[in-house]
Amino acid sequence: MVGHTTHPAERFAPGIFVVLWSTGFIVARYGTRDAGPLTFLTLRMFFAAAALMLFAQFTKTIRLSRQHIGVAAIVGVLMHALYLGGVFVAADHGLPSGLIALIAGLHPVITAVASRLILAEALSKMQRRGIALGVVGVCVVVIEKMQSSSSVKISGVGLIAMALAITGMAAGTLVQRAKGTNIPLLAGTAVQYVSAGVVLCIGAICNEHWQFTSTARSWLSLAWAVGVLSIVAVLLMLYMLNRQAAAKVSSLFFLTPALSAIESAILFGERLGALAIIGLLVALVGVRMTTRAA
Repeated sequence: MVGHTTHPAERFAPGIFVVLWSTGFIVARYGTRDAGPLTFLTLRMFFAAAALMLFAQFTKTIRLSRQHIGVAAIVGVLMHALYLGGVFVAADHGLPSGLIALIAGLHPVITAVASRLILAEALSKMQRRGIALGVVGVCVVVIEKMQSSSSVKISGVGLIAMALAITGMAAGTLVQRAKGTNIPLLAGTAVQYVSAGVVLCIGAICNEHWQFTSTARSWLSLAWAVGVLSIVAVLLMLYMLNRQAAAKVSSLFFLTPALSAIESAILFGERLGALAIIGLLVALVGVRMTTRAA
């Protein structure tokens, strides 16, 4: 710590990023009320790609090699099309936002396990305990929700969609770590959005027949998703990576489910029973243990 000073922006950026990212699960609820989930995401991806391409042009980082484009396209399909598609489909099928956020918040644990299996590295005792706690916490919350009042809708499709979502995020993260660390971030992210948009567009046309109702709620949700989540949150992450503050994001990421649960309670009146609250805390502790050990 001697001789080191932390810029205020570097100190506060991780917390701001986590708060903004937690609102994505709320947007999933609002955005799917007037639009099909895949249709909404298609528009989000293409608008965000266009904005990032403009940023990339201004910063002179637009040039990508064919290998860069290929890797970015694969990451985009996994990390954006599969992950966000799963989250939005789950929300469209009535899965509570707090529960969606909790399940999604476990993807760092799955990523940690997968990366260590692929790299043939042993898991520490702390990591194994954290993973076990995370899984137990999610199971407790799901069981409590399924046994609660009939007003809470838990669908098998929603749970399957979330399983695919966190699988896609974990796989996309591994590919990015292995092959994409030297890809220009702005242009590479734009390519990710384009590839994800193409896949989501095909799904929207085939399964939803391009379902989008032009309402103030749908456009405000889309504006927030593009401007705040896909642009501001992404640029915050790029800033943190450039300032080598990404470790702070990992240590704070366990707060996302809790923040989303609070936001859902305020906006949608969702309630967590005592057992679910215990499960939530257990899962959060597990994620934090695994992240700290990593």
